[in-house]
Amino acid sequence: MRSCGASALPAAVAVAMAFCVLAAPTAGGRRGSYEAPVQPCEAPLQWEGRTVEYEHSTGRNSRATVSYDGQNQRIRVLEEKKGHVPCKKYFEYIYLYNSAVMFQIEQVTKACSKIPLTEPWDPYDIPDNSTYEDQYFIGGPGDKIEVEEWSDRKPARKNEAWVGVYTVKDCYPVQETYTRNNSVTTSTRFFDLQLGISDPGVFTPPASCQSARPEKMDQGC
Repeated sequence: MRSCGASALPAAVAVAMAFCVLAAPTAGGRRGSYEAPVQPCEAPLQWEGRTVEYEHSTGRNSRATVSYDGQNQRIRVLEEKKGHVPCKKYFEYIYLYNSAVMFQIEQVTKACSKIPLTEPWDPYDIPDNSTYEDQYFIGGPGDKIEVEEWSDRKPARKNEAWVGVYTVKDCYPVQETYTRNNSVTTSTRFFDLQLGISDPGVFTPPASCQSARPEKMDQGC
């Protein structure tokens, strides 16, 4: 999963090659001198924020506002409108993994599609069996945003299929990158995160979904 935007999210954050990271010196030395943690931190179960998902095969960025409810296995994605493209459609996506369905709602007309979810719930967190990769500060001197980088790399497999970067302080997602067949498929960056769900009603499909079509709508141009 982890690709809940226009290409299909949330959620969940990160690899150093996708953004410029400057590692600030610490009292114990420079990057790479950290002692590996015993186990990954525990990510928040509920948060709201914004994301940018980059689809490497198309070169397209999709910006969205996201409500993430790991406790009830549901995600709501509201695409952000950037600029004015008359032929482009913007959608709201409601992923209900407990019911194994996804609702796609066109923001202007409220036309609705109801699509079965075939992939299992994949939370925005660091799996217990993840491999610790690195720890560093994002930005330059004085920024002090410390993060840990984890992956699903195993000794028997050369390349990672998932890399995630999470903040050390509160274990918020920063970026996640997924690869498939040795090529990068999606990278998602997370920002402006806030704990909790301000309006649980965002996970309730609108009335137009009572007569939802069974096929997914396209993006227009």
